[in-house]
Amino acid sequence: MARSLALVALLLLGLAAAASASDAPFVVAHKKVSLSRPKPGVERVAVSLDLYNQGSATAYDVTINDDSWPADAFELITGEKSKTLERLDPGSTVSHTFVLETKTQGRFQGSPAVIKYRVPTKTALQAYSTPIFPLDVLAERPPEKKFEWRLVAKYGSLVSVVSFVGVFIYLVASPSKSGSKASKKRR
Repeated sequence: MARSLALVALLLLGLAAAASASDAPFVVAHKKVSLSRPKPGVERVAVSLDLYNQGSATAYDVTINDDSWPADAFELITGEKSKTLERLDPGSTVSHTFVLETKTQGRFQGSPAVIKYRVPTKTALQAYSTPIFPLDVLAERPPEKKFEWRLVAKYGSLVSVVSFVGVFIYLVASPSKSGSKASKKRR
């Protein structure tokens, strides 16, 4: 009996811990990067961090910090690498963007951004954004050949009709080879 009471007490303690853990913010951060070349020899890196609070409580004093971009390789053009929010309510979304310009050519491996937030009942918590794939900044890229589907949609039926008419005229106008052999045998 004492053993079963101990198991029930342990189960209730586990349920209470799970209930208190579910009453907390759950911050998910997604980091996206896009490259653009406004002019030859210049490449810009647009960084976007999307934060989602998927928990059931508000996160306070949310700090986004993405200092993984070395100053000797990247120059900040617009925005800031870090941002502080007063609060992030449950179910809400916040985006933070900034643009960098490359100074040197090479391969760059960025690390995840660090997100720190506070819950009234606990000390500061920390989350990380998703990492990014390695970037080849100012790399020589072959020109992309894009297949123009809109040209197929616009001229495809015309090309197929002209092709069918051409094949039909060829078949009608060309002499039959089997018929010419038969006529030679009759003579």
